[in-house]
Amino acid sequence: MTDTNTIGLHEASASQLAEKLNHLLANYQIFYMNVRGYHWNVKGPQFFELHTKFEEFYTDLLAKVDEVAERILTLGHKPVHAYSDYVTLSRIAEDKDVHDGEACVRGVLEGYQTLIELQREILALASDADDEGTAAQVGDYIREQEKTVWMLGAYLG
Repeated sequence: MTDTNTIGLHEASASQLAEKLNHLLANYQIFYMNVRGYHWNVKGPQFFELHTKFEEFYTDLLAKVDEVAERILTLGHKPVHAYSDYVTLSRIAEDKDVHDGEACVRGVLEGYQTLIELQREILALASDADDEGTAAQVGDYIREQEKTVWMLGAYLG
């Protein structure tokens, strides 16, 4: 009997990674809904610019939700899919009734910073487990989101 899964990773490592990826999935889902809300509710002189930018962000976040869930399945585990689980597992809190443009941008900035922090934790675990697939996925996310964090910081001055 082997202790590896179908893609050749040790089951204990795959299980630990899947658990962390489920936490990441929860954060992506809550963050996605926050950004969706910013898109719907933003007001002020930067409305047109921010409304369009928030749509770009939430479209990308939704794609990543699916990719993270599929990675959990690839590891041989089950992605959480109940919103109540997302609220419990997420470090990102629901952001309700926000409409000020600057406050919305700050919410996006903080959300990406949280995702980067979580993804770095997963990157370290994936590297220790020789899980190149997960490491490459979150590494790509980190690179992309670090640039977004820089740009959002520059926008806020």
